[in-house]
Amino acid sequence: QNSMVLSAAIFITLFGLIIYLHFVKVDQESLLVIGSLGIQVTSSYASGRESTTFIEMGQVKDVVINEAIHMQKVIYYLCILLQDPGDPQGVSEVVPLFQSSKPRLDCLIEVYKSCQEILEQRKTAPQSS
Repeated sequence: QNSMVLSAAIFITLFGLIIYLHFVKVDQESLLVIGSLGIQVTSSYASGRESTTFIEMGQVKDVVINEAIHMQKVIYYLCILLQDPGDPQGVSEVVPLFQSSKPRLDCLIEVYKSCQEILEQRKTAPQSS
């Protein structure tokens, strides 16, 4: 009786660990910005699984560094602001980046500057029909 309970507890623990590694534990996050196409956000999980999200450049209004207060400290994070299709001046959605890795502010500033360079090139480039 006790050995069956112990076996069940071990099985449930192992199953929970596998689920955690496959769906929750992010190992690496990356951001690829291509001015003519869009932004690709990739999360690699500890199990080897990858999750990729692509945002077309036509939907991107801006990339910003946002701040939040959590407990007793300020947390900075990079966000993509998506343009509202009904209102060109409005924002329809805020997509946070690097949620698991939580890079320091100086690292976020470097990524932000690179993203702004690419967005600025896109704005100054002649629009082709």
